[in-house]
Amino acid sequence: MSKKKILIVDDEPNIVMSLEYTFKKNDFEVFIARDGIEALEILKVHAPDIIILDVMMPMVDGYATLEQIKKEEKLQHCKVIFLSAKNKESDIEKGLALGADLYMTKPFSVKKLVEQVNDLASDTTT
Repeated sequence: MSKKKILIVDDEPNIVMSLEYTFKKNDFEVFIARDGIEALEILKVHAPDIIILDVMMPMVDGYATLEQIKKEEKLQHCKVIFLSAKNKESDIEKGLALGADLYMTKPFSVKKLVEQVNDLASDTTT
């Protein structure tokens, strides 16, 4: 069976490093982007099963990045999880309204995130 692919988009190196390590350990193929522009460049070449997206990033924020992702036909199957320090109800509602499958707030439990990703990833195999 081919590995699940995950794209982690976050401008905080510590988060990126710990998530990259964790998901590689869980047998994912991991792609990293540090902002929305980089993410969209990667998505031109790869179509991951899951995208973990920070909201507050330089250049293009997570919301705008998701809007771009949703316009791409070949990315329609991607599950998107917002992972953000923005934890107001309005931020969460906006993220979900834009089409995110899940919105998790920072600080977060890596274990719980992995569980959620595995749940979403298993949905993509159907």
